[in-house]
This record gives sequence, structure tokens and C-alpha cells, in this order.
Amino acid sequence: MGKRSRKVVANNKKAFHDYHIEERFEVGIVLTGTEIKSIRNGGVSIKESYAKITNKGELIVTGMHIAPYEQGNRFNVDPLRVRTLLMHKKEINKLYGTVKTQQGLTLIPLSVYLDENGRCKIELGLCRGKKNYDKREAEAKRDAERKMDKAIKESRNRY
Repeated sequence: MGKRSRKVVANNKKAFHDYHIEERFEVGIVLTGTEIKSIRNGGVSIKESYAKITNKGELIVTGMHIAPYEQGNRFNVDPLRVRTLLMHKKEINKLYGTVKTQQGLTLIPLSVYLDENGRCKIELGLCRGKKNYDKREAEAKRDAERKMDKAIKESRNRY
């Protein structure tokens, strides 16, 4: 993603715990005026969301919750509506082929952010589900690193 400035609005920490991320994509999203205002206020959740490619060849995201904007009144839309993602047709076709041919791959939104121009973007991950032993292994590795850091910190404090 480079060194471009971006303001992260929402992260999907659960995705990093439950999936191996094999590839990442930056995609745009089609929003209404009140939805983008709500996102700028931090009213978005992608915890239970996923993306899929429809029969028409559109990339959509399902389960993404954007809270209704407080001053939006009648212009507010359904918070859980299906939203279209923006990606080049060639990339969508390549992604479709990859997801269909390889078992166990799914498209998961990893983060929602605003780029330097104020546009809302989603970082989409091509993910493969982790097994329980993979999750335990990752947790054990994290714990070991924490213990090592703690030991180093304590040894520095002694002198």
C-alpha cells in the first residue's frame, strides 16, 4: 500500500485471527452522501462482513454495518444493505477464477480507510481459513514474544 497518507476508520482484527491472508486488494465502494458522513465520524463495522462476486460479475460486500447519520433524517439508508465495490473488470474476472478454482478461499474486508483525497476505500483480502491448531500456534508464538520482551525489559531495569 506504500507510504500514502490514509486515515483508518475500521479494522477487522478477527480476520487476521481466523484467516491466512494470501493477497490484498484496494477497492473503492459505492456510498450515499449520509453513509460517507457516518464513516468519517467512525460509524462503520466490518466485523461480520464478507465480499463475493455475483453472477453479473459485480463485486459486492455483505454484512458491512454503517450506522445511520444523526442529521441524515429521510436520506439515511439501511445500515446493512449490500454495497457495490469498485474494481477493474479484468481484476474481478481474475479474482473470480481464483476463488472458484481453489477450494477454501474467500474475500474478507480487512480495513476501511479514507485516502489522501477523502475517498473511502476498503482493503480486501483473499483469505484461506485457519485450522484450530494454526490459531493455537499463533497464540503460543505471541505469548512467547511477550515473555521475551518482558524479560528483556526487566533485565534492563536491573542495571
